Amino acid sequence: MRIKPTSSASKVVDVNDICNQVRDPSLCSSILNSKPGGAKGADLISLAQYTIGVGRAKAIDTINLINTLITKSGSDPNAKNHYKSCLKHFSKEEGALNVIDYVEESLKKGDYLNMSAASRAIMIDIDDCISGEDTPYDDKSELPRYTDNVEKVAHIIVIISTYLIHN
Repeated sequence: MRIKPTSSASKVVDVNDICNQVRDPSLCSSILNSKPGGAKGADLISLAQYTIGVGRAKAIDTINLINTLITKSGSDPNAKNHYKSCLKHFSKEEGALNVIDYVEESLKKGDYLNMSAASRAIMIDIDDCISGEDTPYDDKSELPRYTDNVEKVAHIIVIISTYLIHN
């Protein structure tokens, strides 16, 4: 029986090597080291799958918050419009949640270039939400913090996909 050589995609990379390249290394380390079974000895594919799941959960939490903010915005049309725009940028139909599904599909296909590009698209959706696209909105809610966390997770996926591309 012949054993196939380990594919480059199953390469193990030190979590610190990944996390040293992101804006918030401590959040990255916390996420990757919380992977069931541990991040030590985890291959890039399993780290990517786990991180995509974390991104999906954080995006869903953000959508839930946005829906609450829409309800609470009452008679403030600027707030309501801002949150509805954000909801569009996070939606399953055309926003970040939809793109997260595409990131996962790209990973499964081994299409790491599209995985990286799609992860960057999530970051653009988030920026469009926060910047207010047409009219800037000074958001005092928890939404900027929630979106920032989703963006940080997307950046971790970009870094992992870069390792997958080059290894």
